[in-house]
Amino acid sequence: MLTHCADADDPYTTVVVRNPNEREGTFGVKINYKDAHGFTMSETYQQVLVAAKGKARIRSAAASSGPLDKIDRCEVNPRATAVQ
Repeated sequence: MLTHCADADDPYTTVVVRNPNEREGTFGVKINYKDAHGFTMSETYQQVLVAAKGKARIRSAAASSGPLDKIDRCEVNPRATAVQ
């Protein structure tokens, strides 16, 4: 779940990943940075270990995404991919 898209005041995108499973797992999260026209300026990918029935927060730096003032929105797949 996306909780904050990077902007000039806070150049980090924050995502919370929840694990509904009975055991811990590693999940992959891809964030797409879009401009006002819907063009994907860049994307980032991170993995996070989440405890069983728990949640974990990812803060991803958007500095490599281009000018922060050009980011109109961030998109995250609502289902993180289980890596392990």
